[in-house]
Amino acid sequence: MKKRTRLALAVVIILCTATVIFSCDSENGTDEEPASGAVVDTGQSKCYDNDGEITLPSPGEPFYGQDAQYEGVPFRYRDNGDGTVKDLNTGLRWQKTPDFDNRRTWYEAKKYAEDLTLGGSDDWRLPTIKELTSLAAFYGSIQTRTPYLDTRYFDFEYPDPPYREMDAQYWSSNLYLGTIFGSQEGAFGFNFADGHIKAYPTVGGPSGGFYVRCVRGDSYGANNFVDNGDGTVTDLNTRLMWQQSDDGVGRNWKKALAYAEGLTRAGHDDWRLPNAKELQSIVDYTRTAPAIDPIFQTADPTGWFWTSTTHGDHVWEAVYIAFGKATDYRKVDIHGAGALRSDPKAGDPGKYPQGRGPQNDEVRIYNYVRCVRDANR
Repeated sequence: MKKRTRLALAVVIILCTATVIFSCDSENGTDEEPASGAVVDTGQSKCYDNDGEITLPSPGEPFYGQDAQYEGVPFRYRDNGDGTVKDLNTGLRWQKTPDFDNRRTWYEAKKYAEDLTLGGSDDWRLPTIKELTSLAAFYGSIQTRTPYLDTRYFDFEYPDPPYREMDAQYWSSNLYLGTIFGSQEGAFGFNFADGHIKAYPTVGGPSGGFYVRCVRGDSYGANNFVDNGDGTVTDLNTRLMWQQSDDGVGRNWKKALAYAEGLTRAGHDDWRLPNAKELQSIVDYTRTAPAIDPIFQTADPTGWFWTSTTHGDHVWEAVYIAFGKATDYRKVDIHGAGALRSDPKAGDPGKYPQGRGPQNDEVRIYNYVRCVRDANR
């Protein structure tokens, strides 16, 4: 089946700059390309329907247009041999082995990062949530004990009792502007055991604290939006073009895929449902409810939006991003606007009157769609 290939890293750089100078370095020490603002792919390579894995659907068939059918910028890392790993896409240098013996509150994590000396450098910091999510590999599954992380380069451990196996959250530097669980201060983190982004109490919650994977280098993940004046917005950093206004219609996942594949807007008919990392790239963590730049119009400020990414833990679920508050069944904001969670792809949300999961997450199923396309096509 022919895949519509998303922008290659070199193409991004050529189109975004008048002059490009390539250095000589790579995974093996040669041919490294300059860092890019392009969204790194999710790594998902299989297709699914509402129940399980399927063969790759063809255009026009149900479930066509999901994550695995669009190629993105592949993971590219280099182990520096000094306890650090360089991401050759983003230019960030990462701590290879976290301190697995100590779980920290958010404030303790921030100080730990600021005090760290590693690989001959002392300018380490907590990563932003977009930087942390750039490492996420959505082929993970807690069911098979496969982390949402490339463990060929990065060390990972599931926590020992009394902690749950799923308590492998890592702090980001992003404090949530709202409050969670009624009145608590929260900060966002990515869970490399279950593939979710949530805002957690800065004091660490029931587990007493989370892990830290420090980073250094120029910040990655900033947006540079341009209103094209035709119902679309282009992010000049990621080279993705977005549907400026969603249509306010809630759909199940199958219909969300079909809507995106059938959309024609601004003279383009190659729109698609964004994958988890693409959609997360436009979350504005300096805002809340909705957590998105006002250059976009959002029909429902409490809305959640589907991605094309199936969730590995339960393949009958797909990933969504809560641009509105990520609530429990009582409508209490527990995980913050900007959270990345997953819900059943189809069914009746009324069957979950008390939500799902340890925090009784609200279940909606009929979520909104904001389509994307490659700006350079």
